Amino acid sequence: MHAPTYLNPWVKCLNPTSTPALRLFCLPYAGGGSAIFRSWLHQLPSSIEICPIQLPGREERVREPAFEAIAPLVQTVSRHIRPYLDVPYAFFGHSMGALISFELAQKLRFHQAPPPLHLFVSGCRAPHIPNPRQLHTLADSLLLHELKCLKGTPQQILDNPELMQLLMPTLRADFAICETYTYIEQPPLDCPISVFGGTEDSEAPADDLKAWHRYTRLPLSLFWLPGNHFFLNTRRTLLLEIIAVQLKQHSEQFF
Repeated sequence: MHAPTYLNPWVKCLNPTSTPALRLFCLPYAGGGSAIFRSWLHQLPSSIEICPIQLPGREERVREPAFEAIAPLVQTVSRHIRPYLDVPYAFFGHSMGALISFELAQKLRFHQAPPPLHLFVSGCRAPHIPNPRQLHTLADSLLLHELKCLKGTPQQILDNPELMQLLMPTLRADFAICETYTYIEQPPLDCPISVFGGTEDSEAPADDLKAWHRYTRLPLSLFWLPGNHFFLNTRRTLLLEIIAVQLKQHSEQFF
């Protein structure tokens, strides 16, 4: 299998190379896009091809309707990334992206695809634990208030009514993905799982993160980073240092 040479709107390789040692597929939190991962280029080895998954409803795909349920989204993403699985690969996902990454890993193994080398899940409670929030059903004014409390959206965006009107359908759809998700029992994964949590993140408390152990046949690695739910932005360097160490355990060829 060879990675495609055509432009794929779903897979945005930030440092394309003809011979990557590994591809790291990155999936964003609700409302996020590939820009979250742009700076990762400078903090991970160049042999690792960083490939954010660009979901509809954001950045250059802002005019496309976002998915509102995880099953059809995972079905579509799994089809688009399959040509990129010709080299070892791993997933990183934060919050909503962690759930999508987990479901992708489950989906691909039932389609005779090679398993991921590693699954990195960040700021996300274990799949069987229900999401207590229902933000996607709130009126726009109340949802805007909740977004301000989460402290993940830049203030200049929150203060721009026209931009928020454009982004609100995607945010609402993303929250629906998380809040309507129901885990369907499946065998544990055969790849290691590393879990990241924020020390001040009320969205994903300690017990909910530790519960990820049931989804892998291998020992679970749990790391705590200072910060709230968006510690992946405020503690990016530390996060990437840990990811690099975890990947290096698989093979020296990534470094």
